[in-house]
Order: sequence, then C-alpha cells, then structure tokens
Amino acid sequence: MASILDVIASETHGSSFKTYKYGFDGIEVPRFDYDDHQYHFTWKRYGETESHKKTIPLKKVVEQIAGGEPIFHYFLDGSRKTYKVDDMSYRNQVYPIIAGQVGVGCCYREKGEMFPLHDPDYERHLVISLPKVAKSSDWDDDELSFEHLRKQINARPEMQEKGVEFAKIMAYSTSIEQGDKIENKGIATIQNYMAQREIWMVSELVKKGHLLPGKYLLKDGSLEYQVHGISSKTELCRFKNNYQFVVGASKSFNPAYCIDKNGRNNSSQIAQLPLYSRTPVQMYDSSVIGDVTFAVWFVRIRESRYTNNTFDGILKLEKILVNDNQAENGLDSEEVDMITANIINERNPVCYGADQRWANHLYPIFVTESYIKSKYLGENMFLNLF
Repeated sequence: MASILDVIASETHGSSFKTYKYGFDGIEVPRFDYDDHQYHFTWKRYGETESHKKTIPLKKVVEQIAGGEPIFHYFLDGSRKTYKVDDMSYRNQVYPIIAGQVGVGCCYREKGEMFPLHDPDYERHLVISLPKVAKSSDWDDDELSFEHLRKQINARPEMQEKGVEFAKIMAYSTSIEQGDKIENKGIATIQNYMAQREIWMVSELVKKGHLLPGKYLLKDGSLEYQVHGISSKTELCRFKNNYQFVVGASKSFNPAYCIDKNGRNNSSQIAQLPLYSRTPVQMYDSSVIGDVTFAVWFVRIRESRYTNNTFDGILKLEKILVNDNQAENGLDSEEVDMITANIINERNPVCYGADQRWANHLYPIFVTESYIKSKYLGENMFLNLF
C-alpha cells in the first residue's frame, strides 16, 4: 500500500528519495525557534506612568503579597516538534519535506494545585510543510490548494486505525538568503501555525469568561505574533482586548537587542539587575503586528551567583497596551509592580535538573510545558506514519 510520502509525491508530481527521517530536536536550532524577538525594534519611550531612572526593588512588595491569592490563575504554552521526513525533487531541484506535531494547552491553579483546563481543551495537531513549488493548483490559498491531498492522506486505513489525522498541509517559501537553511523555512511555517493556535486559545479563554481582573493568564514566550487575517480596526481592537489580562514571559532573549530609548545598548544594566528588582518599562511599536504597542521590562528572579550564565535568572516580561490611554501614558506602575512581584513569587518550587533553563523557569509554566509534551505521539510512532 502506498505510504503518505508516495501519496504526496503522486499528487504533487514530485519524486521521493525516501531519505533518512529524523527529528530536529538536539540539532542546530533555527532562528524562528527563539522565545524572543530576533530582529531590531524601535523603542518609543518609557512605558509606565511613573518615570523611573533606576531599577526598582520589589522585595517588600513580594513579601507583602506572599501567602495571598496570586493574580495568575491560568498558564498557557504552545510547543512543537518538527521532523525531516523526506527529500523530494520538483523542477529538477530537491527540497526537504517537513512534518510536525503542534501542541497548545492551558493549565489552571485552584487551591494551590495545578490542573489541565478542558474548556477550551488541549490541542494536538499534526501538520506537514511542503515547498511552494509542490502546490497542485494555481490558487493563492495554500490550504485550499493542499486540501485534497490532506483528505487523501487522512483517508488511508492506517491513519483511521491509529485514530490520527493531519490538521493542515502548509507551503513554505523556497527563496533563501545566503547562509539560510531551507529546512528553517518549513520549520517556520509550523512555528507560525503554533502561534495562531495560541492566539485562538487566548480568544477562547476570553470568550468563556476565564480572564478577569485578578485572574490573569501567564503565557510562555513573547506576545509578538505574526497576525494574519486582521483586515479591520475592529478586528485589531478585538485582538488587543483579548490580551488585557495576559502577560508574556520569555526565558531567553538576545542581549544585542536590549537598548534604551536613545538607542544605546543597556544589556549590562539588565545583567546587573539586583535580585527581585525590575527595570523601568520600555514601550515599543511592533514591526510584525501593525498598530500594536508593547510594554517590555526585565526582572531578576534568581541570585546571579547561583547561575551559570550572565542572563540566567532574568525574565523578559511583555504586555500589550490595549487602549489609547495605555498607548499614550504607559502601564500603571502599580500594576507593573504587582505583576512583577507575583511572577517573582512563582519562581518556586524549582525544576532544577529537569530542565537546563531551570533558572529562568516559573514552576506553573514548567508544569504546563510538561503536560503539553506528554501528549505528543512518540517519535517512532510519528515517523512510522510516513
């Protein structure tokens, strides 16, 4: 019986080489996989209501709220595993075929215990990324172009017996710049798909009334998404409003892009942050999302002498400015202090030894990540689908 790769080759008029299949975990990570922005952005001005000239110590605020009800009740993470499953030739050129598993889920905390949230429920999507030259029609919409192929793959008896199906087949651009790896183009499409499912999950949490004042969502990673399909101010406003009670926490960031409002690099100020202190909030406009302004600041949650690297123990925090008042005056400094103090209190217990990023982990995020990854198909089972 024809394999999935045979079906793809037949439907897209390609030639399969049946090359070695492997996962990308543990090899060179493409730039699309970073938690943080990997390009220059433009700072506008300080992004909070108080004008701070120095770092802000928060130990007293942390101690005041210790033992009280945390403001973070929900924890969201998206994850993906990507694999090279074949090489195929189109128009006398060979391209990699990339497949992946995308998982997005949310956990909540009740009376100090963590539980998976089932409304909305955890999502696991299997996806395939093909080169644009494999499109079976002249339609601009890649999803429609590959829809017949997706249905044929899912109709195979082996897929139905195992109770799995592919959610989407995407197309990646085959134009690359010098030094780029074409595999990264395919991985990037899967990363973007994961981001879109995270956006959907947040919108569902808002729609179902979960996110409220005092019941914030902490999202692992940056909030700066590549937003597609927003064609009106009303839709953009709805998108921003969905993030009213959402904070993004990045475990990694590029010090080269840590600059002040005058364009000077301030990574040394971030590296020298005292324990339980934050930087002043900066405000910048996104070059990815049109007409969206972000507030960004950094906080140290671990003592530097107990960590291995300069920026271990430091988190980059983000919040979308959702209305004109915030875009004009910045976040309320008291809200920034309360958010940051609550995040400092999330630092324990520690997942030391379970993750090399332990110094930058917040335990509820670690639990959420572990829950999502536990739902993946085993690597051998996934690769054997092909």
